[in-house]
Amino acid sequence: MIELPETYVLADQLNEACKGKTITNAEANSSPHSFAWYTGDPAEYGVKLTGKTVTAANPGTGYSCGGNTELICGDMLLVMSTPIKYHAPGDKLPPKHQLLLAFDDGSHLTCTVQMWGVMLCLPTERQDWPDGFTVRKSPTPLEDAFDEAYFNGLWSGVKKSISVKAFLATEQRIPGLGNGVLQDILFNVGVNPRVKLNALTEKDRENLFRSVKETLAAMTLQGGRDTERDLYGCPGGYQTILSAKTLNNPCPSCGAKIKREAYMGGNIYYCPVCQPL
Repeated sequence: MIELPETYVLADQLNEACKGKTITNAEANSSPHSFAWYTGDPAEYGVKLTGKTVTAANPGTGYSCGGNTELICGDMLLVMSTPIKYHAPGDKLPPKHQLLLAFDDGSHLTCTVQMWGVMLCLPTERQDWPDGFTVRKSPTPLEDAFDEAYFNGLWSGVKKSISVKAFLATEQRIPGLGNGVLQDILFNVGVNPRVKLNALTEKDRENLFRSVKETLAAMTLQGGRDTERDLYGCPGGYQTILSAKTLNNPCPSCGAKIKREAYMGGNIYYCPVCQPL
């Protein structure tokens, strides 16, 4: 799913492709999906957005939190946590979509939910976030404010009996850091996702902080992960070390067979030699 690196990539591409364009039509929920969430009645998105001009896009840092892509349309805000695709004038549109924006130059944007997706439409001046989408503003690991002191504050605020996966990728402690990007972050420091925090040394914690910063920065600079697609449907340039794409490859460090296991509602990937439990 779309995580922090991809939201930064999408925001940059949206600013290049859509900034200054006026929405001539908006459709939401034309292909109902059980795990697609909207604000209010999605049938009203057309009234709320038609005639609005796109002024900016943010990687979930302007109004919401990291892990979302924000599109500011005049006095309205779209918060999207789902794949977004740009269609040039004349391009064939997908037959099914959960959100469609048509622009005055004949181009379009579509959101097509895969596992789940959020497409909130709110006024920029009055943020009545729906139940279940409470926003806790916090710096992302790609910002200077996310420094070692901030990371240590997160660390000190949790029970040390939880696993490192639970610490990094749940409860939105670090918005946008999910199970997908977690795998390479932990591989780069030789930490197993199941390891409890109380088993890590102070040096382990320092290395973990650096890996969060450096791994996410590398993923972003290279256009997102190769397991996800950008605004134009192209896979990202960052070659994932541990993912479904690399499961059958040997560990790049020691040559051992990579393991995949279900854990905490998702699959984890790790090298049993380089990341012992």
